[in-house]
Amino acid sequence: MIGRVEAEPTQVEAQPITKPGRPPAVLELCEVRKSYPGPVEVLRGVDLRVPRGELLAIVGPSGSGKSTLLHIMGTLERPSSGEVRIAGHDAAVLSDRQLASVRARTIGFVFQQFFLLDGMSAVENVAHGLLYAGIPAPRRSAQAAEVLERVGLGHRLEHQPAQLSGGERQRVAIARALVARPGIVFADEPTGNLDSHSSEQIMALLHDLYAEGHTIVVITHDREMADGLPRQVEIRDGTIVRDSGAA
Repeated sequence: MIGRVEAEPTQVEAQPITKPGRPPAVLELCEVRKSYPGPVEVLRGVDLRVPRGELLAIVGPSGSGKSTLLHIMGTLERPSSGEVRIAGHDAAVLSDRQLASVRARTIGFVFQQFFLLDGMSAVENVAHGLLYAGIPAPRRSAQAAEVLERVGLGHRLEHQPAQLSGGERQRVAIARALVARPGIVFADEPTGNLDSHSSEQIMALLHDLYAEGHTIVVITHDREMADGLPRQVEIRDGTIVRDSGAA
């Protein structure tokens, strides 16, 4: 008789990552390194701590390692060495399936390309972000409409991406990132495809969300944008060379 095989749990217990006297951390990286065949060392011992409710920029020129750092912070890639803890979870001890579950519940992504689905309305695009959350369809739509109202698009719920301006499409993308109420949102060059007026509106929205308690990490090459945020982390040649919020 073949023994029963137990299914691998996707829900994993978080471990505290808060030290006495410090605010809770949503994300912690310790001595993170990343190399690719060649060998090419892209990240060289990165230490970073992001407390809950913080708005910060990771800024650096092309080739500095910030995109690779984003992928590792967002658990889209694993480091070659070092420790990554996201919402209390040690990424190294999780299987790919468990890590995907933690990512779906904990992380929201905003990209400069928007990545909205053509043929779907704004509310359908945002509700799509809850597809695997076990929420009934009517509730998904209601939750999506609520978040779109929050980002100023309550009057555009049924509009498709082609009917929206660049700034409006980015607002839909931000709403999609927020709809599952993640612990942290990564915004990768969120104004890269926008005109100056739309860029100002998107940055104002991110500041508003920060004021409400959201944790937001903006990845950018734009130093002027970074200087407008409460904390700036500068990366160069795979190393953090300046952190205005380091304690």
